[in-house]
Amino acid sequence: MGEHEQTLLLKHQPHLPKIDHDHRKDHVFDDNFGFYTESYFREMLDMERKRTERSQKPIMLVMLDVAEIMSANPRKKIVEDLSSLLTMSARGIDIKGWYRFNHSIGIIYTETSTPGEESILKKIHVNLGLALGSEPAEKVIVTYAIFPENGDNSGGWHMDDIRFYPSPYNHSAKAKASLILKRAMDVLGSSALLLLCLPIFAIIAAAIKLTSKGPVFFTQTRIGRGGEPFKFIKFRSMKVGNDSSIHKEYVKKLIESGDAAPAADGVYKIVNDPRVNPLGKFLRKTSLDELPQFFNVLKGDMTLVGPRPPIPYELENYRTWHRRRVLEAKPGITGFWQVAGRSTTTFDTMVRMDLQYVMRRSLWWDITLIFRTPLAVLKGAY
Repeated sequence: MGEHEQTLLLKHQPHLPKIDHDHRKDHVFDDNFGFYTESYFREMLDMERKRTERSQKPIMLVMLDVAEIMSANPRKKIVEDLSSLLTMSARGIDIKGWYRFNHSIGIIYTETSTPGEESILKKIHVNLGLALGSEPAEKVIVTYAIFPENGDNSGGWHMDDIRFYPSPYNHSAKAKASLILKRAMDVLGSSALLLLCLPIFAIIAAAIKLTSKGPVFFTQTRIGRGGEPFKFIKFRSMKVGNDSSIHKEYVKKLIESGDAAPAADGVYKIVNDPRVNPLGKFLRKTSLDELPQFFNVLKGDMTLVGPRPPIPYELENYRTWHRRRVLEAKPGITGFWQVAGRSTTTFDTMVRMDLQYVMRRSLWWDITLIFRTPLAVLKGAY
């Protein structure tokens, strides 16, 4: 990443509070039984997943569903037995703790390899009987997953096991309240803007019908939070029946270039795209084609502020760490990259800016980005 991109990541963000881990020092272990509490284990899982996204050395997550035995036995006794099980089944470098309190326990086997999974599972099943006894052991459901599943970029896009994306910073009452306020702002904001923009909608719709054949609106499948597809709506800016292979090839080269070169005209836009009609060029330049996306926000598929939603064929070229921008946040109409970076960033820097927003997002930052968006659009248009 070049000096310019580093400056973008630092210069355009507000003064935000640092994530403080010290307050959890007295709440790391569950009753001193030797394994991590739910919040701390999820944070460690999040860190290990990010580490392996960079190194591509797989980790193995084993999950033990213990809800049935927890409800049928004294808690202290069963937790002591589970602690013995984890001690026998995990190495010193492995991470063990509650994935879901009193329901499921996780073991993260770091620096492991796929061929070793059978021996790990066999060892766990043997130790279950030794630690709990044969009858309780049969009530424990053992599942596992390897991450990354197929290595980096080896088999195109696939949805990674969502258990590796526990969002450790979103469990507090404050975080939940912030999400409720964000949704309220989305509903009120998109409703108000749709009402205010009704005359503009009518003018654009009439202009589209008068200048080209085809529908007023363009709909397309996009990928939302957690990899869920949804119907994305815009004003049509292209000729009817165009070939998407031009954009598909452009995006492939852009993603593969990583930090090599900035986008020529916005990360997903092609300079002098032959598929775009004359009116469409104006609509795109001024971002007026994006006004119908307020319907997506109102429906709940999108938010006012967040990462841009990718097209499914874009994800086929994503590296493992790129996928986090899809899995960890709801897509938005505007965002950190759209305001601070736009056409001056590389693809990898755009992803980093999206991830930085996800980590440091706040209601105040959302409001700041919303008010900065019109100026960013004007700068891009002229």
